[in-house]
Amino acid sequence: MKISSDDQKAISVILICLGVLFFLIGIAAHFKAGFQSRAEISTTGFVAAAIFAGLGLLVFLFSFTKKQS
Repeated sequence: MKISSDDQKAISVILICLGVLFFLIGIAAHFKAGFQSRAEISTTGFVAAAIFAGLGLLVFLFSFTKKQS
C-alpha cells in the first residue's frame, strides 16, 4: 500500500499536534505535581510529546524525499 506525499504530510501534522497535546498534558501534570504524585504523569507526557513530535518530523521529512509522478 502506497501513501501519497500529501497523506504523509497530513499524518505528520497529526503526529505533531499529538506531540503538542501530550506536552500540554505534561505541563498540566507538572503544575499539579504536589498533589498525589503526578510526577510520573508529567514525565510520561513529556516523553510521549518528544516521541510523537519526532515521529511527525520524521514522516514530514520523508514526504519530501518521495518522488512525485
